[in-house]
Amino acid sequence: MTKSPEIFFLEGCGRCSLGGTPDCKVHRWTAELQLLRSIILDCGLEEVAKWGVPCYMHGKANILLLGALKDCCTIGFLKGALLDYSSGILEKQGENSNVGRVIRFTSLEQIAEREAAVKALIFEAIEIEKQGLKVEVQKSEDPIPAELEQAFAQNPELKTAFYALTPGRQRGYLLHFNQTKNSATRSSRIEKCVEKIMKGQGMHDHYKS
Repeated sequence: MTKSPEIFFLEGCGRCSLGGTPDCKVHRWTAELQLLRSIILDCGLEEVAKWGVPCYMHGKANILLLGALKDCCTIGFLKGALLDYSSGILEKQGENSNVGRVIRFTSLEQIAEREAAVKALIFEAIEIEKQGLKVEVQKSEDPIPAELEQAFAQNPELKTAFYALTPGRQRGYLLHFNQTKNSATRSSRIEKCVEKIMKGQGMHDHYKS
């Protein structure tokens, strides 16, 4: 998986065999991603790589991610549920998303039209972190952690594979991910389980075999 923002822009996220080839999704949106990158950096965020994609931070807080899909490129806000929706450009990442929100882009012209609104949301997201605000997630027995939602947003095939698992297997993974309160540890656990989820396996299937 990509460990550097520069490698992401050159070769992709590294999650599949298309990385570094002309068929990589990142190469479909090179100009758009670079423009979004410049807008984000202009807001004073620090650029690193997490989950295989560029992640933009304020201090120690993850604010947003850049991503590329087949039909669009995206900015994903990790606490997007707290942002102002009046611009009309924020969307839920999926029906089970409680925390993250995305903005989808399909052209340079669209990005230019939305630049002011995007910057306003970025500055609002920074202020949310400064104030230490938290998203009140709807209580459920096994909540979907924000880190898993981000993994779904960046890899729709993973989301499809996860929800194709039996309810028991889904719950096993969620219990494993939610056992720790540390975001970095949750992310590491998710990354280690991606291959098994994509194969339709549960957490402990290897013991059965």
